[in-house]
Amino acid sequence: MKPIIVVTGKNGQLGWELQQLASAFEDRYQFIFTDRTQLDLSNISSVHPFFEATMPQYFINCAAYTAVDKAETDQDAAMAINATVVGEIAACCEEFNCKLITISTDYVFNGNGTAPYKVDTPTDPVNYYGATKAIGEQLALTNNASAIIIRTSWVYSAHGNNFVKTMLRLMKERPEIKVVNDQEGCPTYAADLAEAIMQIIESLAKGNHASGIYHYSNTGAITWFQFAQAIKEEAGLLTNVLPIPSSDFPTPAKRPAYSVMDVQQIATVFGIALKPWRESLKRCIEKI
Repeated sequence: MKPIIVVTGKNGQLGWELQQLASAFEDRYQFIFTDRTQLDLSNISSVHPFFEATMPQYFINCAAYTAVDKAETDQDAAMAINATVVGEIAACCEEFNCKLITISTDYVFNGNGTAPYKVDTPTDPVNYYGATKAIGEQLALTNNASAIIIRTSWVYSAHGNNFVKTMLRLMKERPEIKVVNDQEGCPTYAADLAEAIMQIIESLAKGNHASGIYHYSNTGAITWFQFAQAIKEEAGLLTNVLPIPSSDFPTPAKRPAYSVMDVQQIATVFGIALKPWRESLKRCIEKI
């Protein structure tokens, strides 16, 4: 019997990218990709029966409530998906001897930093979405000491809704766009993160017993404005991109001004080669 890998959130960016990779690993693993029709994470009582039915060896939780602004008012739903059910999944992974990898976010930090956040930097989220993800981290590790949490940032893909695809659309529709230039972070191509996750699973399968919190993004820190400029250049578009302060673009949820994370630990522990953000952006735009 091949080890079973369950992946939640199959229609999201990361879940979709993992599906694209699955065929390369099907000689060694059996994949079960789920959305809410196969496993309804808003119904916590569905989790334990799912584990009983599937008996997975690895559980990659890509599902999340990611509508940052909507989370400010839709708090029950955000807490249920980002925290409560993560704790239940972690407990089931503990009971069924299944290795958990769950995805978290740079938004657990307050954005006041001036140097890349370490994995042990205290969390201090500035919006409700970030608060739910921080609680989800705590529940995962409380209920399952061997869990792996991967914090990532500014995720984009050729699939789904994201900053890169929004910019490409707007740049084709408008002669000029305005993008905030006072929020700094690191883009993450979801295809690269998917590859890293499979490399982690391969490492675990060979006896690596690592656990705890890790950071993953592409390398290099930029602002959203600089990201938009690069998208424009890589796509060969002519739109005029103007930098603006965040105060000119108010949102219901506050955004951290600085969310650069130190990603060295994941590279060291699992032998993952980190990729520069610009190279990954170029690959994604070519795919789009």
